Amino acid sequence: MAKSCIPHLLVVFLSLAVSLAAATEPPTVYIFGDSTLDVGTNDLIPESEARADVLFNGIDFPYSESTGRFSNGLNAADEIVMLMGLKRSPPPFLRLVQNPSTFKKNILKGANFASGGSGILNTTGQYNYKRVISLEEQIQQFSTVRSNITNMTGSDAQTDAILSKAFFLISIGSNDMFEYLLNLTVPPSMSTPEFNTALVSTYENHLKSLYELGARTFGIITVPPIGCTPFARAVFSIPIYHNDSCYDPAQQLAQAFYSEAQALLEQLSSQVHDIQYSLANTFLMTNTMMEDMLAFGFKDISSACCGNGTYPCNQTATVCSNRDEYLFWDRFHPTQKASELAALTLFGGSEWLVAPKNFSQLLGVNI
Repeated sequence: MAKSCIPHLLVVFLSLAVSLAAATEPPTVYIFGDSTLDVGTNDLIPESEARADVLFNGIDFPYSESTGRFSNGLNAADEIVMLMGLKRSPPPFLRLVQNPSTFKKNILKGANFASGGSGILNTTGQYNYKRVISLEEQIQQFSTVRSNITNMTGSDAQTDAILSKAFFLISIGSNDMFEYLLNLTVPPSMSTPEFNTALVSTYENHLKSLYELGARTFGIITVPPIGCTPFARAVFSIPIYHNDSCYDPAQQLAQAFYSEAQALLEQLSSQVHDIQYSLANTFLMTNTMMEDMLAFGFKDISSACCGNGTYPCNQTATVCSNRDEYLFWDRFHPTQKASELAALTLFGGSEWLVAPKNFSQLLGVNI
């Protein structure tokens, strides 16, 4: 990566931080994906073992509350919607559905379906974590939302009009890749190209399902450099991949997924012309921060602030005090500071990071 890109990003962060103003009426937001966007879904699944409802998670959240976010505070879902003018991510769908008297009113404001440990493939996470909500099941939950909106409006046409103005944010794929690399759920005989084809084909079906349910405006966050996570550095540590190096096979999967997602979205938008989208090159975005970490305020881009690379973050783990100086909060997830920088990039980044337009251009947010 050319170092000349670094100052441009810093200017973007500074200008957005002081001058970003959301549109008068923030759009309704529906959020899908994995633990990067989960704001407590898995806390509401008793049998799930992919949970973040214990300290030290949430140590920097108001009142040091563990909310089910895999973060020391806010996560990417919160940081993104805050730049749209919302206070933080809408609540989990599973929480909203617990209150039938307010459910219909609240779903018009948005809902978060993201489930930690989930993936594009239905099998992802079910072996590791016993129970997670796959992307397909999240979309089925959204179909319930659509049905309830139609019950309120009285017509599919009015529901379509409402949903056409909503923003659909998706971040998923990392867990599928980790499970493939660990030979947990996919057939051992499946080659890497075959796995990539299966993953992208399934993702395409999911996006088409959302489109058929009324989604028109998408924010797609692709897979970051997962080979550089503390987990990958620890678990895949072999003589040629020292702990201070990223695991190359994981890196290649993440890069390939971005290229495939780019081609997929270009094809979809040529077939149905009312789709709008922003595609984030999360791999390149994160690498940019890592290449010049001091410029972005980081002093550690390889270790987990909470726990180590092998074990999860919980109340028995060690936790760093200088959390804003760490890229990684735990073995997989970014710190609140890293999520904030990522959100600012999504809204103000150039086309080489977010294409064909960034989130502020997509949503009409004034800078």
